[in-house]
Amino acid sequence: MNKPYKIIGTLPQIKDPLLVVMMTGWIDTSSAAAAAIELVAKEASAVKIIDFDMDTFVDFRARRPIMELRDGVNTKLVWSTPEIALGRDVNDKDVLLLTGPEPDTHWNLFAETVAEISVQFGVRRMIGIGAYPFATPHTRAVYVSCTSPDKDLVASLPYLKSSVDVPAGMAAAIEHSLHGRKIQALGLWARVPHYVASMPYPAASAALLAALCDTGGISLDVSSMREQAKSQRDRLDQLIAGNNDHSQMLTQLEQTFDEQIANGTTEINFGAPIPSGDEIAAEFEKYLRDR
Repeated sequence: MNKPYKIIGTLPQIKDPLLVVMMTGWIDTSSAAAAAIELVAKEASAVKIIDFDMDTFVDFRARRPIMELRDGVNTKLVWSTPEIALGRDVNDKDVLLLTGPEPDTHWNLFAETVAEISVQFGVRRMIGIGAYPFATPHTRAVYVSCTSPDKDLVASLPYLKSSVDVPAGMAAAIEHSLHGRKIQALGLWARVPHYVASMPYPAASAALLAALCDTGGISLDVSSMREQAKSQRDRLDQLIAGNNDHSQMLTQLEQTFDEQIANGTTEINFGAPIPSGDEIAAEFEKYLRDR
């Protein structure tokens, strides 16, 4: 059977790379992981080195290509397919980026293919990134949770550990395929305040980038993301300060959050009703338009 991927051009020498996975199609609240991987690609000057066979993994009736039409001329089709790019951090450490849409079919084949490529390239660790909505205040640090098939690896990480049954994304399947080949693999997930879930939240992206650098042993300039996070924090503070209901909601979130952290727990439950994320997001967008 032919390999369901192709290497583009002649590969440079790759040494002990970190593999970062961020595939669209599963949970990424506020597109926090997408923004993070975009910054990684930019800072690492990543260049595509592998294309996956799109007819094997993508259902183009569900994910149709974009036709570029100019004055009636069909100039080209833009296909959305998985790919791997190679870049280097400021210390010249190799970083592989697996991006693009999650496969529509042949998930096991795709996960095994990524595992085979990882073995071929000598991947030392794989890290998947994502973000999910949570009843947490924007005035507190963004918490990151972790997943991995390796219980010893999980125990060694300073992130939240949850116990829950949820649908899985492709990154979770890749974790298991790499774990089966004795390659460390984990997922990092940022918690995004539920009331900003419909808009970008750079604070979550910055938290993911910090965790990625810490656990992946790479160095990247993420100052621009931190500046964006500070700017948005100021705007959110102004918005909520001007609405008594939202101020009370934020106070409730802060108090419960602080109590739970003080008690050493991470699962936060709220008994009183909380304004919906859509309601606050709509007001925030109006606030920005007015200014």
